[in-house]
Amino acid sequence: MMNQQAIVAKIVKLGEEIQEQVDQNNNPQMVMPQRGLGNVEFNENDKLLMLGDKKSSRAFLNIAHSRKFMQTVMIANLCKRLVEADKHASIREVYYQLKHTIEKTKENTFEDQSESDPVIEDLETMLNLLREELNLSADRKGYLYGNVTIKDAGDTINCAKLGRGGWGIPSNVEDIDFVDVDAEFALVIETAAMYERLVEEKFSKRNNAVLIATQGQATRGVRRLIHRVAKDAKLPIIVFTDGDPYGYYIYSVIKMGSINLAYLSDKLGTPDCKFIGMTMTDITQYGLEKVTEKLKGMDVKRIKEEMKYPWFKNRYWQNELKKMLKMDMRIEQQALANKSLEFVANKYLPEKIEGQQFLP
Repeated sequence: MMNQQAIVAKIVKLGEEIQEQVDQNNNPQMVMPQRGLGNVEFNENDKLLMLGDKKSSRAFLNIAHSRKFMQTVMIANLCKRLVEADKHASIREVYYQLKHTIEKTKENTFEDQSESDPVIEDLETMLNLLREELNLSADRKGYLYGNVTIKDAGDTINCAKLGRGGWGIPSNVEDIDFVDVDAEFALVIETAAMYERLVEEKFSKRNNAVLIATQGQATRGVRRLIHRVAKDAKLPIIVFTDGDPYGYYIYSVIKMGSINLAYLSDKLGTPDCKFIGMTMTDITQYGLEKVTEKLKGMDVKRIKEEMKYPWFKNRYWQNELKKMLKMDMRIEQQALANKSLEFVANKYLPEKIEGQQFLP
């Protein structure tokens, strides 16, 4: 993570560039990478979704831009003060802190948080910083359990000694230090229910694994933590989701990044992670045909979209997606309980890990 001085210097430089344009009697403007779909591409070398080279500008004297220009300057100024004071604010608090009626007008600086959130993302792209490095945070979501000792806000914590709940992953994991990691791999789990099942069955201890629950689509904080577990703690990442197009998409976002946050893929993506299941092959291999669900119209549409994604173009994923359409089935992680409550921890996962039965 960049140090406090360097972060403040980047924000100050943005302000100085605006001031210089004003001093030269020019229309002050900011230049930033375009964040739309038209400027997102799949980088084959890095195996990540990345922003292209297209730029856009925001000019103060352009009536279509002036409001966002003002909002950007306000948020940049607040971030500077937060970093200097070593204080943090939620993105909701940012909205409320800066919302007011401009003097002698009926115009509000912000009408809704839907205005401030995109401006924060614009600022990230301009400064090439995570919002977490600007001391901005969102609601926490996700859990980590296993023999990992971390240092967080001055406290040293062993994540295997916090009860069955584990360590709640905050939205900002930039200041987390890995003191000691005694594990062979990290298993990322889509649902909280399956995470709790594996903790109860002592999967982590028996298999020397770290468990990370995403609770659905992984938040930025969870994705950043997974990235750091892979990069800093040097653990292989295995992803375990439902066997449906949404579970597969959750995996792809963890692995490649997302279109909306393509400008952060190098910090949030984990391209070396592998997928363990659920798959359509599991249904026949483990005799789970009676605990599947039929595909809905939206499922079919999503599957066909995913078949066109460059990162799902390899024959292994194409086979699974075609099988899903042909079988007209989807399956949840919890369906493994049909065999027994212990089945997933004692047979399904150990067998697949031992046999390296992963999808890329």
